[in-house]
Amino acid sequence: MALKNPINMGNINQMELQNIREIIGAHQNMVTKYDFYSNQCQDQQLKQLFKQSGQDAQTTVTSFINSLK
Repeated sequence: MALKNPINMGNINQMELQNIREIIGAHQNMVTKYDFYSNQCQDQQLKQLFKQSGQDAQTTVTSFINSLK
């Protein structure tokens, strides 16, 4: 997920900031869970699906953090 515009931290209120924290936290949790699921799988296709999902969630986290200015 790529954000089109950076998030100007001076223009958001406390509720919006809390929502951003929750989104980032939820995606970080997804990264951890998908990694765990991938390591538990014997089926290679399912293992790859979990790995890719974890990478996608990490990309979202990184994108969000890099967009905060």
